[in-house]
This record gives sequence, C-alpha cells and structure tokens, in this order.
Amino acid sequence: MSYPDDRVDIDPYATNGAKNPRPSVSVVMPTLDEARNLPHVIPRLPAWIDELIVVDGYSTDDTVAVAQELFPDVRVIYQSGQGKGDALRCGIEAARADIVVTLDADGSTAPEEIPRFVHALAQGADLAKGSRYLQGGGSDDLTLLRRTGNKGLTLLVNVLFRTRYSDLCYGYNALWKRRARDIDIDVDGFEIETLLALRAARARLRVVEVPSWEARRIHGGSNLNAVRDGWRILKLIVCERTLRRPASSLPNELRQSVRRSVAKTSSPRSPDRGP
Repeated sequence: MSYPDDRVDIDPYATNGAKNPRPSVSVVMPTLDEARNLPHVIPRLPAWIDELIVVDGYSTDDTVAVAQELFPDVRVIYQSGQGKGDALRCGIEAARADIVVTLDADGSTAPEEIPRFVHALAQGADLAKGSRYLQGGGSDDLTLLRRTGNKGLTLLVNVLFRTRYSDLCYGYNALWKRRARDIDIDVDGFEIETLLALRAARARLRVVEVPSWEARRIHGGSNLNAVRDGWRILKLIVCERTLRRPASSLPNELRQSVRRSVAKTSSPRSPDRGP
C-alpha cells in the first residue's frame, strides 16, 4: 500500500480517488500533566481534522488551559476512571466523527503520520495499526527489555490467533467509529493496544499495519513498567484466547469477570504508550 506524504496539509481523501463524501476525523488524546508537551504536539495536527478530544485524567498542571489555547475548538472531557484504556474508551465513545485516531500527548507519536492511518481506512481497513517494525517505522525509545517482550507477545498472538502482526503493543491506532462496538473496550491500562488487536482479529475485522516512528517522550517520565504491564498483557491474551467468542456477545457478568481478572494488577495512573 502506498501512503500520502507525511505532511499535515495533505488530506488523504483528496488523493485516493474516492467519489464518496469525505468521512470526518476525530483525534482522541489522553492527557495527564502534559502542559509542557502539548505545544510540541497540537500545532502539528492536520488542519483538516474535524475534532480534537482531550481526555484528561484530572491534571494538576495547566494541561487543559494549554490545550484550549492551542486549539480553541478542543473538546475536553474527563475520564471516568484511571489508566490509558479507560481514557481511550471515554474518548472513542465521545467522538462524533466517522474515524477516530488515537494520539499520545507526550510527543512519542507523530501527528504528521495521521494521513497514513486515515488513508489505510479509506482503502478499506477497519482498523489501522501502527508498526515500528515495518519499513519506514522505528523507535528512539524501545529498550532491549521492551523490544524483547513485545516480540515475544506478538509471536504468541500470531500463533494463537492466526494473525500476522509485526507490532502488538504500539499505541498509535485509527478505526472507524462504527467498529468500536465490535472491539468493545473494557480494559483500563496499557493493555488497551493489545485488546484492540485481539478483538479486531476475533471479530474478523480487516486490520492494516502502517509504518510509524516512535520518538522519545519530550518532557516528564513514563509510568510504564515493562514487567508488570507485560504480565497484564499476557493475562489478557490468555483470557481472550480462552473465551473464543467476541466479548460483545458475552453475558455482561462474564465480561465484567474477565475485566476484573485482567485488572488485578493495579493500573498505572498516567495514560502512556505500551511496551
């Protein structure tokens, strides 16, 4: 698949030859004390996006004020719980657009790559999943432990779910809003990226990986713990493989039981990227 130029002024729907009306695009950005990072991220958003949703985890700095100053039409909502999964669930549910793109606020994911993800959906994908291992992708931030864990978990998922993912735990994704019900986000922590990949596979959605470059966080520290969060991801994989049925078709009590099982390890407070 060829991708449009990585420039914020390129509208991928203007170049794909589609005759249908242009779908609207929402960008969902979880935040927690990201006031110093937002000036490096929000001005780089494509001019043609229709909505920016900042899902704030009750920041103690000026995150909300900075977001409103940089993007006057921003929609600020406050997450109902804690963790990145909870924040993305709140943001996706609140999104009004046809397409939802998830973007980290710390500068690790590049707004200039949004056209790649939207273009993949325009070409027929249900979920566009970023990969640091495709040609054109990479990372400035992967430690040896994170890289090894990610590769091992990716291989396990590919064997158990008959998928061909190259990067399981990366947090840059885009999906059609109408497909959110098929995925049914019901985790709170960093395992959200894995959940998207697994639920999409189980629902037989068309997933397309696109190359993406992960930068280092600009300011602040990460709450990611490779061992703890890797264990949470492993438990999620086992639960999803054992259920064998789309979570949206399960009785509510069973779904909640699975969610509690995965969440036994305490969720990190700050939304951030995965292993």
